[in-house]
Amino acid sequence: MRSGLFSIIFISLLILSSSCKERGGKNINQGEIHYNIEYSGSMGSVPKEVLPKNLIVYFKKDKLLFEMVSAFGNSGIINLTNPEEGIFDTYFSLFTIKYYYAAAEGELFPGFEGMEGMELKKTSKTTQISGFNCKNAEVTFPSDRSKVMTIWYTNEIDVKNSNIATPFKEIDGVLMDFFFYLGTTEVHFSVENVYNKDISDDTFTRRADFKRVSREEINKFIIKMTSL
Repeated sequence: MRSGLFSIIFISLLILSSSCKERGGKNINQGEIHYNIEYSGSMGSVPKEVLPKNLIVYFKKDKLLFEMVSAFGNSGIINLTNPEEGIFDTYFSLFTIKYYYAAAEGELFPGFEGMEGMELKKTSKTTQISGFNCKNAEVTFPSDRSKVMTIWYTNEIDVKNSNIATPFKEIDGVLMDFFFYLGTTEVHFSVENVYNKDISDDTFTRRADFKRVSREEINKFIIKMTSL
């Protein structure tokens, strides 16, 4: 009877341990971050229903893949960072259209022209998001410095240069609640879950089925997707 009780307790602890590992844990250096997406601002004639509803970030040390793809027409944008291989790619897909732009190291990813002139100020505010301690920063733009927007980030996920090639590259932590301007559209991201998972190195290799284009060309398609 006693041995049976010990067995039940032991199995329960194993299940709990496995669950905790899957759902995250602080200072992990590989896994997935899932974000909800909300849109505001000018959308043109694009129905919000066809736009991506989630962002998934796959990370492994300093390798990152940002995947924002809609189930409708398999359309969306992927940003791939693999410093070891010198890869800083942006992929755009819309139905049968599949293009990519290979940025140089230190270059900003395409699509962020609406973030030009951004000023960022770190504050002393803190909060918790999905169990992670987060820090705060305030953001303003030249068009209206009185309008202050906020972002939240954490240092408890071990990813090196997590914001490289983005407008928030000076933030030394993983973004947990933030926004981007894509064209005239404001896109807001908020963390839903963080998962501690083994991520294959193949995740961070260059896609072979996309046609390479110029920065101007892929910018044109990104703006078109958010302002048709």
